[in-house]
Amino acid sequence: MTATAFLFPGQGSQYPGMGRLLAEAYPVAAATFHDADQALGFPLSRLCFEGPEEELQRTANTQPAVLAVDVAAARVLMEQGLRPDYVAGHSLGEYAALVIAGGLDFKDAIRTVRRRGELMQSAVPEGQGAMAAILGLDAEAVAALCAEAAQGQVCSPANFNAPGQTVIAGDAAAVQRAVALAEARQGRAVLLPVSAPFHCSLMLPAQEALEGDLWNTLFCELEIPLVNNVDAEPIEGAEEARDALIRQVASPVQWEKSMRWLLARGVTTFVEAGPGRVLSGLIKRLDRGKTVLAVDSPEGVQAALAAQVE
Repeated sequence: MTATAFLFPGQGSQYPGMGRLLAEAYPVAAATFHDADQALGFPLSRLCFEGPEEELQRTANTQPAVLAVDVAAARVLMEQGLRPDYVAGHSLGEYAALVIAGGLDFKDAIRTVRRRGELMQSAVPEGQGAMAAILGLDAEAVAALCAEAAQGQVCSPANFNAPGQTVIAGDAAAVQRAVALAEARQGRAVLLPVSAPFHCSLMLPAQEALEGDLWNTLFCELEIPLVNNVDAEPIEGAEEARDALIRQVASPVQWEKSMRWLLARGVTTFVEAGPGRVLSGLIKRLDRGKTVLAVDSPEGVQAALAAQVE
């Protein structure tokens, strides 16, 4: 038996112009951006469609902007008759997965991720934290070099993305030490252009503040199983979904384990709904034999629908 999973990208996939062609071609996408604008009280859609890039890169703007494109793309696909058997979202993308699974109202999600972005940005003064992608070393080796580099500061794995690709986060000096250690051990390291060190213990103040917001937000039982970031396990309950979003802020994203769970359950088609191709690339690192489709344009929609007919 084959199955389809919708995957939703998070921060880092944004680009000026994202979502515009979908909104022009499909009324359901246009309505999604209209709802986002109404929920936030400013034209988020214009920021998505036109930029400027500097404003789009601000975390408090990036998070609702990517969420809006994720949801718009998925709604178009579902309106056209393509329904997922499972959903999963990378970090911020988990909010889009919850919206599509019926667990969270879209306007509530947009307002919450705007607040999430503000809290994550303010948790660590700019320049004091950093993130880096460590390539060519396995997850255990990365965890070990983080522990060695910490020296009383914070340095830990933040995203377990794929074999040989782990993102780390923490205090800037500690991350720099980890980068040097990785390169000395035949790995490769790339500092990421982010404004805060996400998914590490430095985010605990943001997690604690966001927890109150999430407890004041209505969650519903999910209509589609969601494989969550923190545990890489399927959830369908409202309280499980809320708890996962709370813990997610300061915990590493278990993306590789999540994708392996989906592969083991017979998922043969992965549809990346939202901007960019980041998650598509990660799936291909795990299994090149699966159908992987990226949907952020009308052409992507048509390709995904055609793949279901074949």
